[in-house]
Amino acid sequence: MNNLPGILAEIADIAGLEAAYEVARSHGGTRVSIPPRATEDHWLTKLLGFETADRICQGLSTLDPDGRLRGVQNEIIPRGPAAVLTAARRRAHAALQEGKSAREAARIAGLHERTIWRMKAKEDDEQGSLF
Repeated sequence: MNNLPGILAEIADIAGLEAAYEVARSHGGTRVSIPPRATEDHWLTKLLGFETADRICQGLSTLDPDGRLRGVQNEIIPRGPAAVLTAARRRAHAALQEGKSAREAARIAGLHERTIWRMKAKEDDEQGSLF
């Protein structure tokens, strides 16, 4: 099982984590369409090769009410691991704002305690000096 969001989890199940990470790195945060079958000129084929792209295309396709195979249309690819880390940092920041200790914030966010200390140090630096 992977912890990737949305369509990236489906891609990982079909073609593996590395393929999903590559899709997130190249197209994360953007809206894409994926045909029901791979084509030589499609971005997914250029990125992962025809065989892997076709496996993903077929794995994500669905049948419409008329029995025709349909691809994915206008789907936003999540940013992947970067988005997971961003969400964890938000949880840590919220915990710190609630007055939690660095250790508690680390547990809540699923981050390393040192990461919390670095976050706190950066916040202190951004406030500037009065002198």
